Amino acid sequence: MARPLRFRYAPGMWDDSRIRREILQPLDSNLGAEMSAPLNSPPTGYDAVRFDMDNGDIALFAWTDDHAYWLGNTETPSSLWRTDKEGFDQAPFELSRWAQRELIAELFEESPWLEPYPYLSWFFLPVFLSKDGRKTTREFFYDYNAGFPDTTRDEALRFYDSFFSTGVLDEYREVMAGKLGTSEYFDQVRMAAAMGEFDVAYLLTEAGYDVVPEIEVTTGHSIDFRAKGMQSGGPLIEVTRPLPPNQRSVSNPIAAIRDTAETKTGGSGQLAEHGGGVTLFVDCSSFPDDDWASIMAEKPDVRHRPAVVFRLRPDGHVEGYSKGSVPVELSWVK
Repeated sequence: MARPLRFRYAPGMWDDSRIRREILQPLDSNLGAEMSAPLNSPPTGYDAVRFDMDNGDIALFAWTDDHAYWLGNTETPSSLWRTDKEGFDQAPFELSRWAQRELIAELFEESPWLEPYPYLSWFFLPVFLSKDGRKTTREFFYDYNAGFPDTTRDEALRFYDSFFSTGVLDEYREVMAGKLGTSEYFDQVRMAAAMGEFDVAYLLTEAGYDVVPEIEVTTGHSIDFRAKGMQSGGPLIEVTRPLPPNQRSVSNPIAAIRDTAETKTGGSGQLAEHGGGVTLFVDCSSFPDDDWASIMAEKPDVRHRPAVVFRLRPDGHVEGYSKGSVPVELSWVK
């Protein structure tokens, strides 16, 4: 799986002749390429061009007297193979902002249905315009409502757009957006599981906690979140999201949540190896009403404590229950 879209930093002197020889010519020979001026003026001190390939790929190239930055969802010319990669938050701020304005304009031209959701579009920009994942990630939001059943695309996307507008995950955009994946092969299960982490981040934020993702622990695993409150430290949170029974081999919703939790708690699962101290959040937001009603009627154990089992809807309504002594305060837990 390719990584989300990132810059390449190329030290050295660049000019029009070198750009045409080392970038335009190989791109044109392999893919068919046209070099033109960017839509927006580059930041002070930089010259810039954009490349549009016949297959729909794009790339940006900006340079000064002693270095250049390349950003594209196409093949990388060999002259840039041994260059260092930088994320959007690592590259110079003005340059990064310019490049993202270019890419957002490209995204909205290709997928105008995303334009009403500017914060969601910006947050997932590194995957929405990635080399391999730009079709599959957009398909997940367009055709599968970001993993929410029994709702409209607009309701689902407005919910996440509103959450991203708070900026609480801006600092972690690259790692969190990358969880959606950049594979050319569509994987609804993996992408829905990734959205489960955003659901939990939303719930913890609404409860007054700051969330810090990807907490490395001594077993060599990374736990999904630390929920930071008034006290130092904060409880560790791991997230899992079961498929509803109509999308898997088990016969009932209770078996579905237990089987999925087992992947975290049994055998060599993350929580089994960690040996305690982690709260498991089981996100049942993919479950339709009838399946969820069965779970709430019985409130089954998921073979790990503490645990929170919940279902979130795109209007912000949430309900669920807990098992064991959950170390975070959640007003909706029964």
